[in-house]
Amino acid sequence: MVVIGEFMTIQDVVKVARYFEQVSLSPKSIEKMQKSRQVVEQILQSEKTVYGVNTGFGALATTKISNDDLIKIQHNILLSHACGIGEPFNEEVVRAMMLIRANSLALGFSGVRPIVVEKICELLNKGITPFVPAKGSVGASGDLSPLAHMALVIIGEGYVLENGKKVPSDKVLKEKHVEPIRLAEKEGLSLVNGTQAMSANLCIAINDALNLIHLATQIASLSADVLFASPDAYEDVVWLARPHEGQKIIAKLMKKLLENSQIRESHRNCSRVQDAYSLRCVPQVYGAVLDTINYVKNIVQTEINSATDNPLVFDDQVISQGNFHGEPLAFAADFLSIALADLGNMIERRIDRLLNPKVNEGLPPFLAQRGGLNSGYMIWQYTAAALCNENKILSHPASVDSIPTSAYQEDHVSMGMNACLKVLKILENIVALASIELMCAVKALEFRRPMKSSIQNESLADQVRPLLENNLDDTFLNDQFLRVHSFVKEKVKLVAHDWWNEYG
Repeated sequence: MVVIGEFMTIQDVVKVARYFEQVSLSPKSIEKMQKSRQVVEQILQSEKTVYGVNTGFGALATTKISNDDLIKIQHNILLSHACGIGEPFNEEVVRAMMLIRANSLALGFSGVRPIVVEKICELLNKGITPFVPAKGSVGASGDLSPLAHMALVIIGEGYVLENGKKVPSDKVLKEKHVEPIRLAEKEGLSLVNGTQAMSANLCIAINDALNLIHLATQIASLSADVLFASPDAYEDVVWLARPHEGQKIIAKLMKKLLENSQIRESHRNCSRVQDAYSLRCVPQVYGAVLDTINYVKNIVQTEINSATDNPLVFDDQVISQGNFHGEPLAFAADFLSIALADLGNMIERRIDRLLNPKVNEGLPPFLAQRGGLNSGYMIWQYTAAALCNENKILSHPASVDSIPTSAYQEDHVSMGMNACLKVLKILENIVALASIELMCAVKALEFRRPMKSSIQNESLADQVRPLLENNLDDTFLNDQFLRVHSFVKEKVKLVAHDWWNEYG
């Protein structure tokens, strides 16, 4: 892809971050960057004092830096701000961060030279991933610490992540024939000031959540059918009476997935008056989750094409402002965490219904073929309950907190980084929950034979059945789960397509 500073999509980010698509800087962006750099150069030749150009940073903004030290301070800011701790971000998150940072600088509002972005592109293209600890950003002056760790590699300092290990960057740069650069005035500050670590996490989360909600609906359809649910609740007249976009999309998808099911025909005239909410209200709940994901997607889509450092250069003006503040992302991440956590709650309830002999109409208790002697899938509902409990804890909003930093200069922070980190943990748990439901639903389908479900449901089951154990008695099921989990993860990690447009 070509980095131009605008029109970049979340799919573009995933292609580069996860699938190593090559990148380059557009001539148009080079021209814009050169113009804003000229403004910085003019300030340096004048007697003006401008924040970030010839001053200290944060609470030290009033400290004028001598011309002799202006280059050195760009080096110092990366060293002093690289204060992250804990486990590092994985490779795809860091690569996403690098691409989004390059795209933001390419807008031409930051006053940095094109060589800075070109160097980031070179690192991406040669598969060099900075070692970036995940903890340490409050999401206020952007993601200062993560971006400092990332930027250190550009100047030949810090560490690189190679095969999960921390390796000195100078060693890797030498091996891959990459020349580090010496930063000019303002460039160190422009590299660390921005929201790209938060944005990177959310890009990955949104892509995977869009794939997951699609697959989760397919799994819910299979569960609903083997539990003798009525598809009447998914009829068009229902969503037309309450036309939320997400509800409409999920209802139409559920209706399509259940077409021509023999299982459905077997109980069309049964005495049951209505189904439980976890079956009947899939469009209302999953639809609300889909609407939330798309809301967050729009926020992030704007953010990854924005200039978020400080100060910014506008024509001949350099303005100190607050585009680095992570509040839009913090609120969005917390909202997404809440929605995904509740998606997991509904999945867990259907897992229970598939296993619970009190409500599953004719299925053997816990899907055990010789109950009593065997416990079957009983404990998988316990696992699901534990995952949901963890999600509820993680869904507590981070954005309601603020702890002042930098001697009260930064007296209100977003805590957006913690909000984003929680999303990925919750998403990981939802993938596991969906895997458990899929495992149980396919097993339950075998107890409805010789009846068949719909073509779509049978197709999903056919893909999963070879991954399951086929023993009469209890066997070690963890390996089976891991196989199903890998199947689900593979589908979730694909570059998301706009599947919902078919039902919009």
